[in-house]
Amino acid sequence: METKSPELIYDKDGKAHEIVDFNNDYTASKLGFWLFLFTELMLFGAMFLVFAFFFYKMPQEFVIASKSLNIYLGAINTFVLLLSTYYMGIAFIYLKDNNILKAKKHILFTIALAFLFLLIKYIEWSIEINHGIYPDSSLLNEKANGEILFFGLYFTMTGFHGIHIIAGILLMIWVLFLIKTKKITSTKYVILENVSLYWDLVHLVWVFLFPLFYIIGLGG
Repeated sequence: METKSPELIYDKDGKAHEIVDFNNDYTASKLGFWLFLFTELMLFGAMFLVFAFFFYKMPQEFVIASKSLNIYLGAINTFVLLLSTYYMGIAFIYLKDNNILKAKKHILFTIALAFLFLLIKYIEWSIEINHGIYPDSSLLNEKANGEILFFGLYFTMTGFHGIHIIAGILLMIWVLFLIKTKKITSTKYVILENVSLYWDLVHLVWVFLFPLFYIIGLGG
């Protein structure tokens, strides 16, 4: 029986490596994830365009609605996400340096901060709902159309962002499991790198959401 020669792939330094599994293709894994992130950007980008259109049409009503939001809770959550992104980036650096224990600790710090973000957002939503402000509430429906649109976009966009936070937590828990089972190592880290990129996107989206919903009320 004829023996097949192993399939080889060459890295950027010209060294040959046998292809064992196409799932080990670092470049393809990165490219596929960047395409996924691009679709996420298109989705959030469409929401931002809708917000910009109606804000242009009804700026005063959007400013009035923004004034009722708690800018302090929004600012704290912005800091929480910035800090979590820092810890996630440091975790990736530690993993590449083969400092597995510190990498896992920093991922756990990131997960804890993600839960803190959700807790603060839950408190903020609870305050608004207790005040009678939620989609299709009688109090909200009595307000001007611009204010109704503002809160509709607010609950939709921050809620959708919250779902991404939850997805990020689940991904980080999965990463910890893969590190424990040595499927993620200091030389095989594309999954952690992609999850770090995803968390950067989650943070970046909030950086735009915060001024759109909270800061415009300061200018009125």
